[in-house]
Amino acid sequence: MTMKQNSYPIEDVVPHKHPMILIDKLVAYNDLIAQCSLTITSKSNFYNDEKQSVPSYVAIEYMAQSIAAFANANEKDQGGEVAIGFLVSSRKLKVFVSEFTLGMELTVTVEQLYAEESGLSAFDCFVEHDGERVVEAKINIFQPQDANAFLADQS
Repeated sequence: MTMKQNSYPIEDVVPHKHPMILIDKLVAYNDLIAQCSLTITSKSNFYNDEKQSVPSYVAIEYMAQSIAAFANANEKDQGGEVAIGFLVSSRKLKVFVSEFTLGMELTVTVEQLYAEESGLSAFDCFVEHDGERVVEAKINIFQPQDANAFLADQS
């Protein structure tokens, strides 16, 4: 399946505001897969000046934001609005490095495994550096039809 090269600024497809947007860009996507990228800098969230790195457990948020970019870019392509989703759980999380060091360029790939009418979906996700897998997980997401009503019902 062909990937579309992205033209949306990351701020238009990840429903966060800086500095909480942790990925740099949505590189390419289609109806099932997206690839995002980021570079670890001294200004990266969760950057530790002493270690000159970001802990690798932050990758779970890199993957979640890549899923948001995937979902919202596809929604915008159909004339829809950007919506929020909730990370429900992760399974089979495997972390092969303890940290992401200064200057590392990371590629995050997310592939939708299924999406239910209820708003629940599952993704196979991985993070790579120089073509080597450094983190992988299966992530479950819930995206309600009306996020504001859903949040109001939770209080």
